[in-house]
Amino acid sequence: MKIYCVWEHNGDDSILYADNFAGAFSRGASKEEAIRKMPEEIRRFRLWLREAPFDDYEIEIVQEKESDLQIRDADSDVLFATEKEPLSAEEYQYLKSLALKSAEDFYSLYSSFPDKHKSALPFRKTFYGSVPRTAEEIYQHTKNVNEYYFSEIGVEADNEGSIVSCRAKGFEALESVPGYLSLETVTGSYDEQWSVRKVLRRFIWHDRIHAKAMYRMGVRTFGADVIPDIYGFAR
Repeated sequence: MKIYCVWEHNGDDSILYADNFAGAFSRGASKEEAIRKMPEEIRRFRLWLREAPFDDYEIEIVQEKESDLQIRDADSDVLFATEKEPLSAEEYQYLKSLALKSAEDFYSLYSSFPDKHKSALPFRKTFYGSVPRTAEEIYQHTKNVNEYYFSEIGVEADNEGSIVSCRAKGFEALESVPGYLSLETVTGSYDEQWSVRKVLRRFIWHDRIHAKAMYRMGVRTFGADVIPDIYGFAR
């Protein structure tokens, strides 16, 4: 199976995104490390989709973005070349279903924590502030990009309700926009370029980053027998 990857980096720090598996990614202190990690990421991504992993993988880097962002902290502003293309109705429905499944699974993982305010992780700060430590902090951070992501493509949304309900309402608002499947790429906050395809991918990617962090924190804090491996991170 060929994995078409977009490489975003700041010096040696790298994130690889799988262009043909929306939301799948790997990080490394170098491009080579991120490449080595990608096949395992795709295997686990397929497990999350309840699909059989492939026997082998070939990685092809199809786009490069040199960034001045803090890549090591998973900050990103890349727009894939393919994300400038209009969506078919079938593509949109598929990617939307993944974004909603992702929200539902994230909420299920969060709901499994016996104490949402307890964490064995130490406090840590980055350039952007304190890193979310508890299930509640991680959940609120992940949910509350809803208004931001939709607003970047001119769609009115909010962060009210659960991660599932506010995301679903955002998609309803998007679908009320005439010609939403072929909206042009726009420049949003911080001069970052956005499109409908990018919003769909970013939801899945952002959930996945923080689901990994929440799951690992949960296992460390409560044990693997308490926290369900919904995403296949340990398999």
